[in-house]
Order: sequence, then C-alpha cells, then structure tokens
Amino acid sequence: MSKMWPQSQYSHTNTPYQSNATKTNEHQNQQNLKTLGMTSAISMAGPKPIDIEKTNDLKESLVPFGVFESEAEMHHRMEVLGSLHRLVRQWIRDESLRKNMPPSVADTVGGNIYTFGSYRLGVHHRGADIDALCVAPRHIDRTDYFQSFYELLKTQPQVKDLRAVEDAFVPVIKMNFDGIEIDLLFARLALKEIPDSFDLRDDMLLKNLDQKCVRSLNGCRVTDEILRLVPNINNFRLTLRAIKLWAKRHGIYSNTLGYLGGVSWAMLVARTCQLYPNALPATLVHKFFLVFSQWKWPQPVLLKQPDAVNLGFPVWDPRVNVSDRFHLMPIITPAYPQQNSTFNVSASTRTVIMEEFRLGLAITDEIMLSKCGWERLFEAPNFFSRYKHFIVLLASSASPVDQLQWCGLIESRIRHLIMIANHCSMWFIGLVFEKTNVNVDLTYDISSFTKAVHYQAENTNMLRDGMSIEARHVRRKQLHQYLSPSLLKRERTISGAKRRPPEPAPPAAAPHKRTRRLSESSTEEVSLLSYNEDSNSSNMYEVNIQNGTSQTQTAEEQRKTDKQMSEPASTSNSIVCT
Repeated sequence: MSKMWPQSQYSHTNTPYQSNATKTNEHQNQQNLKTLGMTSAISMAGPKPIDIEKTNDLKESLVPFGVFESEAEMHHRMEVLGSLHRLVRQWIRDESLRKNMPPSVADTVGGNIYTFGSYRLGVHHRGADIDALCVAPRHIDRTDYFQSFYELLKTQPQVKDLRAVEDAFVPVIKMNFDGIEIDLLFARLALKEIPDSFDLRDDMLLKNLDQKCVRSLNGCRVTDEILRLVPNINNFRLTLRAIKLWAKRHGIYSNTLGYLGGVSWAMLVARTCQLYPNALPATLVHKFFLVFSQWKWPQPVLLKQPDAVNLGFPVWDPRVNVSDRFHLMPIITPAYPQQNSTFNVSASTRTVIMEEFRLGLAITDEIMLSKCGWERLFEAPNFFSRYKHFIVLLASSASPVDQLQWCGLIESRIRHLIMIANHCSMWFIGLVFEKTNVNVDLTYDISSFTKAVHYQAENTNMLRDGMSIEARHVRRKQLHQYLSPSLLKRERTISGAKRRPPEPAPPAAAPHKRTRRLSESSTEEVSLLSYNEDSNSSNMYEVNIQNGTSQTQTAEEQRKTDKQMSEPASTSNSIVCT
C-alpha cells in the first residue's frame, strides 16, 4: 500500500533499458496472464533489439521537458513528507490527550500520511505538487482536522500559502511546504489506531464511513490498485510519462474541461500494459494509440472485474443507473466503489480526443519505422491554424485574488458551454461545423452559460464588484486583434510542420441558410486549447492582462485590443457564426 513516502518509485534515472530485465519477468507474466484485466493479452511477445533502442530514444526525448527529477529533488520530497508525517503524528497525539485519552494510549494510536496520484504512481514531473491523504483513528474528527491541525500548520515556518477548502466535494487543505505544493485530504477510519504498516486495500474499511471520507480514500485505493494490476511497473511508468506529456502538449489533459484527467490516462496506459505485458515502453506507446484509436466507445475500459462488494455506496453500473448509460467514454476505476473517471467527456471533446488518438497512431507508426523521431509526437498543436471560428470568453476582475477565483469558476463551467478590468483573462474555443452553408446561433447557449456562472458565483458568495464575463464570435482573420503577431506566426509555422488533412473548400453560398443553436449538435467538433508561452501545454489558450498590459502583446497591439474590447461584439444581441 502507499505508505508515507514510497521508496521504490525513485528509480527515475536515465540508465538505458536492458532486455534481460524484461525477460526475467516473462515467466511470471505468463503465469499471471489470466489475472491481468478483463481479457487475455493480445501479444506475449518480448522486446527485440530495435524496441530497446526505441525505448532509450524515447527516454532521452522526454528529458528536455523536465519530466524527470534529480536525486536531490526526490530526496527533498521525501524529507517534506517525513516532516508532514511527524506533524500529523504530533497533532493526533495532542488531540488524543485533549480528549482525555491516557498518555500511554495516545502514544500508540498512530496516524499516517499516504500519497496518491502522479507522485505515488512515480510519474510526477519536476516541480509538481503532491497529492496526499491524512488517515486518523476514529476519535479524530474532520472538524479537528480543519481547526486544530490547520492552526498547527499555521505555526510552521516551512508552511506558506496555507488555505483550507472545507466545503469542497473532497475537502482539502492546500499548502506550500518547504517549496513543495501539497494537497492534503483527510479520512477518519472506524478504528482505534492506525499502525505504520496499515494497508488501505480492505474494502471493509469503508463500512459505516461517510461519503467524504470514502471519496478521500478513493485516490489512494485507486492508485495502488492500478499499480497492482500492471505487469511491469517500470515499463508502465515510462509509458505513462510519455502519454501524459503528449496529452498535455496536445491540449487534452483536463478532466475539468471535459477531456481526461491524470487517473484516466493512467488507466488507459495500464490497460495497454495488460494487453502487451512483455512489451517495452516504446512499443507500449505505439500500441496505446493502436488500441484506443479503434476502441468501440462507449464500451468501458476496465482493469479488472468489479468487486462484488455492497456497502451501500453508489457504483458505476449502467444496468442499474440510467444516467450511467449516457456516459460517452467510460473509464472505470478499479477499486470499490467503482466510478467513471470521465463523466465530464462530451460528444465534442470525445471527437477531439479520438482525432488525437488517430494522429498519434500515424506519428508513432512513422517513429517505429524510423521515419521520424519521438520529438514529433510532442510537438505543440496548431490550434489557431486548425479552426476558422472561435468563441472568445473574456473574464475580468478588480484584483488578482478575485481573478483567480473567478477564472476557476468559469473554467469549471466551460465544458457546459461547449456541450452546447484591471485583470482580464481570455479563453479561445475553436469550432468546426458539420456543414459550411449553415448559420449557428450561439446566443441562447452563451446567455445560458453566463447566467449559470453568475448564479453559481452568487450562491457561493464569490461574486465581487468588477467581475464580468463576455463572449464574442471571432474569425481566424480577426485573431490579430487579440493575439501577438509572433504567436500567430509561430502557430502558422507549427501548422506547416503538421500533416493534418486540409479543410475542404466551402461550397458556393446557398440562397437560404439554416440557423441552429449550438446545443442542437450543429458542430462536429468543439475544442479548447490553452497556449502557454513557456510550455505550450495546457488546455485552453489563456492570455492574462494585468494593469492594462497583455503578457503577449506590445503596447501598440494592446491599444488595438483595448479598442476592440470597447466595441460591441456585434450589431445585435445575437452571436451567429456563418
């Protein structure tokens, strides 16, 4: 189980892969074949010399992207987790004494820190945060955690940027602990004590727990189950590092925006490893695109037969739950209670993901034939050259703190839109339409979206003076009014290097054009992409404007943008794309 700070995952050195390491496990893999997933393997073939060479090339190609930590950085993380573990133990002992527990008993009740997510999987990148869980015995309450433990953290000189989010779906304390960002959840088990070697795998631990504790435990239980279900952890880790980088570079790494989050990508890679248990990472990356470019969605991806456990918690089961039947890209977590990790995926975002799978397969086909290198797979996307139409969302607030909250709320709602100022941020949503001779009226969808954002902001007491949101339809030729020439030139350069099929030429204008709303599925594809000047690797294009100066625009370009922003988006109250 993921105990305090996992020692075995710190093997992220750049030593070349050797074939004997895989061959050593081949006999064991063959014996365990029946337990690897829902079906037998597609291939039990081991690596060839070319596979070893391609894997070493893959590992080298990842280095410039900062996906591997140094030994010093790894040890620093371990020291931070060790310090946090000691704090938790101190706090639980002090709380036990405060609740009149004898000192001899208070010394033995224990308490642990467990890691999960990318850190526990061993695929975190340099500077990444750590997802962790504080597990306490039954006499320690969540209110204690958010009161006395929070106060203890405030007194620690290593702790900065401390904030508690007690009312979240999964309550969390966020902090910067000696330079490491940490999201720390809390779970109270119905046990007298939590020993050092305690394993969270037992489903019966969930009995009589509240939903928030079960959700908090879910991250650790799912992460460890994934590691248990892959045939070779080192091969899984390097493959997942490559797929995560690819997904981020191509703008499809975000559960919030309707794409796939970290645990979903991990499960897809784990399923690939089950299907090719003796393959090395280079082959696994190639097979990943082969398998999932042909996957028959909504057939679910499962790493194991769901456990026959009935403790009353809701599980994903389309035979029982009507709403589960409408999930478009189900990827089911392997630990009870099983959940669909991709319930946010829409028809539009699935279209984008599937197109990227197909492009990934075409590129890795060429890589395996030595026609190009791995760097081709990690090239930044040509977002602004790919689309002719965009919805531009502009959000502004009066202060940086307000803007951070305001943007977080808007991003959490954007997937609903695509299914259908001192501080300013812009999001660009690219649109592709099924037909070229059709007008799409977005007025209703935009109005519903902005109303929903304001309604949620008011209900959560977030709305402040100066907060506003506006949506505009922008054509590709108008992008220069919002973006710097250097950025658009770079996008055109990237586009020229890509091998996407050209868009068909529009037919002659029809005398009568139909007008439909976006919610009536008149779009074939809706995509969001974030372009970051340093990494080119987020999920939407976002330009932050502070104190009247855009981070990506010159003063002259900014004046043009300000003039454009001050003008009405159209001559009427409707937003129509032609």
